[in-house]
Amino acid sequence: MNAPPDSSQLRIDKSAFAGARRRRPWLWITLAAIVAAAVAYWMLGSRTVPVRAASVVTTYPSAQYVLLTASGYVVAQRKAAIATKATGRLEELTVREGSVVKRGDLLARIDARDVRAQLEQARANVGVAQANLRQAQAEFDESALALNRARDLLRQRFLSQSAVDQARAREQRARAAVGSARAAISAAQANETAARVAVDFTDIRAPFDGIVLQKSANVGDVITPFSNAADSKGAVVTMADLGTLEVEADVSEASLGKVKPGQPCEILLDALPEARLRGSVAGIVPTVDRSKATVMTKVRFEVIDPRVLPDMSAKVNFLSQAPTDDELKPLTAVPSAAIVRGGAETMVWRLRAGKDGGDTVDGVGVRTGRTIGDLVEVIGELRAGERVVLEPPAGLKAGAAVQIQTKS
Repeated sequence: MNAPPDSSQLRIDKSAFAGARRRRPWLWITLAAIVAAAVAYWMLGSRTVPVRAASVVTTYPSAQYVLLTASGYVVAQRKAAIATKATGRLEELTVREGSVVKRGDLLARIDARDVRAQLEQARANVGVAQANLRQAQAEFDESALALNRARDLLRQRFLSQSAVDQARAREQRARAAVGSARAAISAAQANETAARVAVDFTDIRAPFDGIVLQKSANVGDVITPFSNAADSKGAVVTMADLGTLEVEADVSEASLGKVKPGQPCEILLDALPEARLRGSVAGIVPTVDRSKATVMTKVRFEVIDPRVLPDMSAKVNFLSQAPTDDELKPLTAVPSAAIVRGGAETMVWRLRAGKDGGDTVDGVGVRTGRTIGDLVEVIGELRAGERVVLEPPAGLKAGAAVQIQTKS
């Protein structure tokens, strides 16, 4: 029978592994370094840099001359609701909203059959009066001849004094009849003139050069002078002279000392945001609005843009001096805190929307121009509306993730 195995031979020799660990320490050091680098990369790569941002804007050099800004509306200084003294039914309307008319142009016509009939009657009365004058003149001529014959016969003692007196009285009555006939002609002619004027009132004409703003009546409406009747109209159209457009702006009475007649102004219209129109103070209305504590100031346009219309809302910049044409041209600008100057290179950090919804930055080289208050003109690829970093932190890199912070 075989002898049992010696258990001492089944023991594990640990000294071999300990020797192996002592012989390869660089392996554990390498693994630890790799893990530390991965952790550092993950922490640094996912960290966002807090920054403040501002927008790239479009501004104008003339803004540096602004002393005061006021709001108002464009108002035509010559504006009228065109009506007539005549009463009748509107039978013709020759204009519409926006029609440009000259003084004397026909705007509308009222049914004039009744007043035309009165005119014809007045003309006939003039004819009758003229015929009566001719008859009275003939009777006067005959009475004058009879008076002369009676006087000759009286000298020859063929006629008595009483007969001469009768001839004289007849001549005087005939003379008076002539005067009465002439007066009747004048009265008839006056009636004809009144009838002609009444006919003219049925033609509604433009009182000045302008444009039709509103049509208040249509063909078939009854037109009355004071619009007292039911369903009747007073004014037919409303028109304005666009050559008299001015801006009426409300200036706070506390700032009235900054405004004076003839002062240069800059007019901005909400309807024409790209236009900056030259103007000047035409006058200050000497009345204070108690409810608003403002004074109305009228500002005239130096050149009226044909796109300007009455009742447009406007903003007026009252300037310390008149700007040049170049100072009225727009330019792109950023806050001065966004400019980074490093040696010969000038740049700004532009914000970009990242794919994950966050923001990143990239550097944009620019050339700087004029300084306007806190803004600096930049020439380059920046466009109005883009965002840039204010006071960028040192070490900011292109592509870095950033987080926009707002001032508390």
